[in-house]
Amino acid sequence: MDDADNRLGATLRAWRDRLSPEVAGLPGRAARRSPGLRREDVAELAGISVDYVVRLEQGRASAPSDQVVAALARALRLDVDERGHLYRLAGLRPPSEGPFPDRLPPGMARLLARLADVPVAVFAADWTLVWWNPHWAALFGDPTRFSPDARNLVRLRFPVAEDRGRLTSWPVIPADAEAADRALVADLRQASGRYPDDPRLTALVTRTLAGNTRFAKFWTEGTVGRHAEDRKLVRHPDVGDITVDCDVLTDEGTDLKVVAYTAAPGSEDETRLRTVAGLAAQPDPVPTGL
Repeated sequence: MDDADNRLGATLRAWRDRLSPEVAGLPGRAARRSPGLRREDVAELAGISVDYVVRLEQGRASAPSDQVVAALARALRLDVDERGHLYRLAGLRPPSEGPFPDRLPPGMARLLARLADVPVAVFAADWTLVWWNPHWAALFGDPTRFSPDARNLVRLRFPVAEDRGRLTSWPVIPADAEAADRALVADLRQASGRYPDDPRLTALVTRTLAGNTRFAKFWTEGTVGRHAEDRKLVRHPDVGDITVDCDVLTDEGTDLKVVAYTAAPGSEDETRLRTVAGLAAQPDPVPTGL
């Protein structure tokens, strides 16, 4: 494979060749023909195997994980722009600088205002509920009964000892609970790669890893992905069971997740959802970030 087809490997070699052992923090190395780092040096600095470095440079491995790319970026002393370029060459989204947003952009707020007949809510990158419409509150109960930090889907699905009895409870039964939970953990892992320095996200992952063995099991599997869709059963105290399709639309610019529940047109479930909508209070429909 030539360099034109192996941009990741060619770039890694170029960055390795330009960095001296002294600058990389490897003083006292034996004399060498070229001034740059050897593959063994990069492997040592990044904490990965020499064989994997060779395969990356030769194009025989082309899909490194977020963790490997981050380690290579540190080992090669890349600046912010170079790090972003490395992530993109690896087919990954570069990490964001700073914390993730939890306020709705004006355009998203205007769009959501037009969905009054659909139960819809917005979650931040760490799956904290940050906005909902009246139909959502009528379907699941008013989230303002709970503190903002307790309105978190990860904490609800994977509670630690101190959480039990103090979190909002949504009467939702996924069609495949284990698959839904795995998808939730995979999405959170992706967010942790995107926002490695966000204190709220870091604290959530740390406390849940330490306090919930099921979460820790899924986390160590290393799956990265998006929570996109699922079919669920909602048990409403006044209307009864409603089978709904749950769709999750993630805004690429903010990582805010728009979660909407709909039912098949003309079905009894759609009629029940409309009945729930009639139970909803009707305040100012223009959403704002909470």
